[in-house]
Amino acid sequence: MIQAERLNEVQEYYFSSKLREVRALEASGKPIINLGIGSPDLPPPVEVIKGLNNALANPAAHQYQPYKGTADFRNAIKEFYSTHYTVNLDVEKEILPLMGSKEGILHISMAFLNEGDQVLIPNPGYPTYSSVTKLVGAEPVFYDLDEKGHWLPDLESLGKTDLSKVKLMWVNYPHMPTGASATKKVFQDLVAFAKKYHILIINDNPYSFILNDHPISILEAEGAKDVVLELNSLSKSFNMAGWRIGMVCGNEDNLNSILKVKSNMDSGMFFPLQAGAAIALRLPNEWFKELNAVYRTRKKLVLELASKLNCIPEKDQTGLFVWAKVPLDTTSELFVDHLLHTYDLFATPGFIFGDQGEGYIRFSLCTPVEKIKEAINRIKI
Repeated sequence: MIQAERLNEVQEYYFSSKLREVRALEASGKPIINLGIGSPDLPPPVEVIKGLNNALANPAAHQYQPYKGTADFRNAIKEFYSTHYTVNLDVEKEILPLMGSKEGILHISMAFLNEGDQVLIPNPGYPTYSSVTKLVGAEPVFYDLDEKGHWLPDLESLGKTDLSKVKLMWVNYPHMPTGASATKKVFQDLVAFAKKYHILIINDNPYSFILNDHPISILEAEGAKDVVLELNSLSKSFNMAGWRIGMVCGNEDNLNSILKVKSNMDSGMFFPLQAGAAIALRLPNEWFKELNAVYRTRKKLVLELASKLNCIPEKDQTGLFVWAKVPLDTTSELFVDHLLHTYDLFATPGFIFGDQGEGYIRFSLCTPVEKIKEAINRIKI
């Protein structure tokens, strides 16, 4: 059977193939320390697990659930945005729960893109933005981010290019992989840019509570709902990556377009997952303080590891990773392979996030302190 032509435009996800190599090394007896994957190793809040277990006894727990999520989960999202971002959302019209924000990237692209449409994609950036764009027959147009520009889009330069075919623009702040943060002015400028050029902007926002004292949403910007969608997720902020649960927020018309796709691709999320997620979203700030205390300790050690490897970390990073320059005499891929085969350490090469990521490496903070200390001890000066 010949595969669909659209698959000729994409490759297997880097981690899907590279982790097979890592697992093979582990199977051969190598004591691999994985600093590459952003999959939280800490447990979800205790209250959330209790809520999930209690919900299992609900008589309706195992039936199909509403395509737009349960009323309680949507209300919890509304409360979360009001409490943490000072954004007021209409619980019936401006919130659509998702099976994780990665699902949302595909659904949004299917809902709005035709063949030949162009999509502005950050470089470096999350590889899924580009692969999904290609899968639906649209054309990625990369906009460069760099250290000099604080990893923020140069909207003035973008405005001088031909944007006549651009329909969507992906932004991601706090940014992955660099850890850069946007200000309220940056978000306001993005909204003005979207209105001027008739572009729908989507901010992918799963990292705003990790090592970040000032979480903000692009929906806080005046007039944002007219031209903006925001994806959010419980994966990182509440250690619930495997639950596959998140949301997209924006105006009713745009969400209804996404719902046309979503309702034809799933039959609602498992009730106990939504019950647990609603509890998570209502937790007090103390949860984030405790979580970030753990990540702050880990980050200090990862910075020590980076220094020992002669890598230069980016300044003022937030989020779940440390982004650092590799030594000048190598590439990011060669450096990662050197770490893997010399020290049994796995990290992520920057090139997988785009050519602007070449020359950098990404270390994950999703590894216990003892393992990070062991990694440091393996490096011989």
